[in-house]
Amino acid sequence: MKYLHTMVRVRDVAASLRFYCEGLGLRETRRMENEAGRFTLIFLAAAESPDAEIELTWNWDANEDYGSARNFGHLAFRVADIYASCQHLLDMGYTINRPPRDGHMAFVRSPDLISVELLQDGQLPPQEPWASMPNTGAW
Repeated sequence: MKYLHTMVRVRDVAASLRFYCEGLGLRETRRMENEAGRFTLIFLAAAESPDAEIELTWNWDANEDYGSARNFGHLAFRVADIYASCQHLLDMGYTINRPPRDGHMAFVRSPDLISVELLQDGQLPPQEPWASMPNTGAW
């Protein structure tokens, strides 16, 4: 058996690509637009693990409320510097819902409220302002 991808529905392709590509550093590997089915599939992967993809599904005419997306769980990515990764996302305007107080783990949510866990490759010592930063919202 081989893992292929995880699919998440998105409401706004541009906002989602900004988060996943510019914010997290994933790259688009392929895209399929289906006029008859009125949907677009966009596959993304990290350079370090190109076979493990996220499939963003945009249903063109959907008015469905995806809710808080808490029923999904979360995506997880290992990062080289959790503080730099969180600062980059914060600078882009994203809320760090669970700051990396311990130098190891943080959570942020995508524009479609998908929880994304960031895990430090190894362990960094606690560092301000992260060490004393409170949680914000739900993740």
